[in-house]
Amino acid sequence: MEEIDVQLVVGAAYLVAASLFILGLRRLGSPATARSGNMLASVGMLIAVVVTLLDRDVLDLADVAVGMLIGAAAGGLLARAIKMTAMPQLVAVFNGLGGGASALVAASEFYRISGDASLEMPADVSVTIMLGTLIGVVTFSGSMVAFGKLQEVIYTQPVTFPLQKTLSAVLFLGIIGAIVYLIVSPGLPAYAAVVVACLLLGVLLVIPIGGADMPVVISLLNSYSGLAAASAGFVLGNMMLIVAGALVGAAGLILTQIMTKAMNRSLFNVMFGAFGAAEDQLGPAGAEGRHAKEISPEDSAVLLGYSKSAVFVPGYGLAVAQAQHQLKELGALLESRGVSVKYAIHPVAGRMPGHMNVLLAEAEVPYDKLYDLEQIKNDFPDAEAVVVVGANDVVNPAARENPGSPIYGMPILDVDLAHHVIVLKRSLNTGFAGIDNDLFYKENTSMLFGDAKASLAKLNDEIKAL
Repeated sequence: MEEIDVQLVVGAAYLVAASLFILGLRRLGSPATARSGNMLASVGMLIAVVVTLLDRDVLDLADVAVGMLIGAAAGGLLARAIKMTAMPQLVAVFNGLGGGASALVAASEFYRISGDASLEMPADVSVTIMLGTLIGVVTFSGSMVAFGKLQEVIYTQPVTFPLQKTLSAVLFLGIIGAIVYLIVSPGLPAYAAVVVACLLLGVLLVIPIGGADMPVVISLLNSYSGLAAASAGFVLGNMMLIVAGALVGAAGLILTQIMTKAMNRSLFNVMFGAFGAAEDQLGPAGAEGRHAKEISPEDSAVLLGYSKSAVFVPGYGLAVAQAQHQLKELGALLESRGVSVKYAIHPVAGRMPGHMNVLLAEAEVPYDKLYDLEQIKNDFPDAEAVVVVGANDVVNPAARENPGSPIYGMPILDVDLAHHVIVLKRSLNTGFAGIDNDLFYKENTSMLFGDAKASLAKLNDEIKAL
């Protein structure tokens, strides 16, 4: 009877934790509720971990308390030390650690069962161990490569070589064959070979992807880490781990679909297309001798200061320059002069899903001023001024006008339809698509060259002097 009561308590705790996960995910759908959603999901995970540790007699309450203190201290220090511009790298590492942890669970269970002659490995357990190993190890190595590209410690552009896809396909088929063999005849040497092959496969899957395609890659790897966790849950017979992994996996797949739709590309094209392999560096005149019109901070201030409405479009250049606070100040200055200010957020602007939202939230830009692609697409023709800060392909009119362009059909922010466009960039260099941006040469577009942070600071000073 006592055992039944304990399991009832554990089951009830898991139900509460799962409910908190679902509610947390739901609230993560809006910047206004994301912080509370994150807190709810964290509380759910705390409940799940503590209950599991106590139920399986892994740790006692004192050990749990010590672990919580150490974890809270490490997490707090990490949260304070990591810059917002490095958030994509942190997410990539988290994905990798999640996949690696799941792979370690699978490996430890394989070692425990195969190393004991008195134990027999059931087929269903063997299958889940192999799936957990494959997905977890590929997630780990792939995420580490993604981190390296984002951190720019390895080459950020797509890395390709002859027969690369063939090699990846042969390696994957070899892994599947080895997994079938291990299910029939478990053995540690063969298992170790599978782990090494999975590490190599993860690297091969990510190196052909350019750094600017990382929003899709990160969301996909996030899904992989969830699937690996679910597999680990089947290995351990832990329902809570299965539920949590399934939720993460499903959320990651949905987000991946949103990202690929926003780029008008298939997942296969992102993973194997080596998009943006040609990184053209354009001079001040741009391609084909076309010339962009420059504007000074003084003239920009006059144009913006006497407009009735302005739309800000942030891109990865904003993150690189860490200019979110200066952009927020520009918005406040314009609003004090009676200018209506909105922020237009493209789904793939940045290096991870929601990158621009995170940056602007750090600068305390009000959530109700952030508009996604669908919400603001009809506002551009009536906007007197648009300020593009570091964005490139997501505002390129070629996606709408040029059927021969690699990005044709990609949903973009139609900033070129506004009365006036000011683009803040260091140069006329191409974006991740490796193509020139037609926006830069439009009659209503002016380029404010320089570091975005410095340019915005000068612009703010000029507006104050109006």
